Amino acid sequence: MAIGFVLITTEPGQEKVVRERLENIALVTGGWMLFGEYDLIAKVQADDEYDLTRCIVEEIRPMPGIVETKTLIGAEL
Repeated sequence: MAIGFVLITTEPGQEKVVRERLENIALVTGGWMLFGEYDLIAKVQADDEYDLTRCIVEEIRPMPGIVETKTLIGAEL
């Protein structure tokens, strides 16, 4: 299982719209609005890192209303 957390900065006023769009992505298993440097955080879970990366690069990053993302990928120790 591959897990990533995507920190998202949105265009002003687009937080709610982006959050609603994230809810429609199958691999997004959680999402929260934030206060501070980032506007949203999305939890993404996939069977492998390839599918995780594809989801982030092809479905989340190009989404209208998103200005910037930073991804943290979990590692098993």
